[in-house]
Amino acid sequence: MALFQVANEIRRARHAPAADARTIEVPASRASRILSGGFLIYLAIALLISVLAGHVSDMSLGMLVVFVLYAAFAAYVHELIVGIAAMHSGWFPAFAVALITLTIGILIGFPPTALAVLVGFSAATGPAFADMGYDLKTGYLLRGEGRDMEAELAGRKQQFLAAMIGFAVAAVVVLVFHGTFFSQNLIPPVDRVYAASIKAGSSAEIARNLAIWAIPGALLQLIGGSKRQLGILLSTGMLIASPLAGWAVLAGLLIRFVLQRLRGDKHVAEMSAFAGGVIAGDALFSFFGSVTKLRK
Repeated sequence: MALFQVANEIRRARHAPAADARTIEVPASRASRILSGGFLIYLAIALLISVLAGHVSDMSLGMLVVFVLYAAFAAYVHELIVGIAAMHSGWFPAFAVALITLTIGILIGFPPTALAVLVGFSAATGPAFADMGYDLKTGYLLRGEGRDMEAELAGRKQQFLAAMIGFAVAAVVVLVFHGTFFSQNLIPPVDRVYAASIKAGSSAEIARNLAIWAIPGALLQLIGGSKRQLGILLSTGMLIASPLAGWAVLAGLLIRFVLQRLRGDKHVAEMSAFAGGVIAGDALFSFFGSVTKLRK
């Protein structure tokens, strides 16, 4: 259902009136070319990782072709769904969408190693797309929302350069420290969900459960619309093992509701600062908590 909503938004953008020449909006025709080119790049990446992972010898030619096509499609769809969901709701439903693509891959019958590569490839695209969108939108707001086009374009180039530097640094950090993290059992819980799903393998029960629970998920997504992403948010919440996360969200909604009733629209700036402080505190606590575990 989320995929249909994304396709509908793209279709409406193609038929929308042409953007003002004084703006820096990308025309619908160019956006379509960019999206098509991105899919071709995903095809090339899927083929490359298949060769590097040894799938050429593990799968028949027909299965390999299906895997490359499906992996590219899954990564492409994951990018669009997660990116638009993050833009509208502020959430990254990356793990839930990746689990869906993994489950379908299990039903197709890909071998376990190919499934591991598939879910990793799929889960890597959406957050990167959404996070970059967050960064660019933040810079857009700070630079005056496009009032100075020259400054806006220069700022975007600087942000892109900073993101590429951050990507290189992150790659080095992962390369150096991933062994230490794995040895300390510091593995995201969702990875265990992926592994358990792959071990369970394809079965009629999995297909039946997927079909049954797809119905309420699709209805909830349809009711909420593309701007609320209720179906994806529900599936993401069901993957979170800690109930404290749910209570934290409810507490935040309650605080927002009370302040809005008491102060009206005047609370918006205060809530933004308060929310930013909570996010920063949570990130610092998680970081130093991980460092403490590593030292032990």
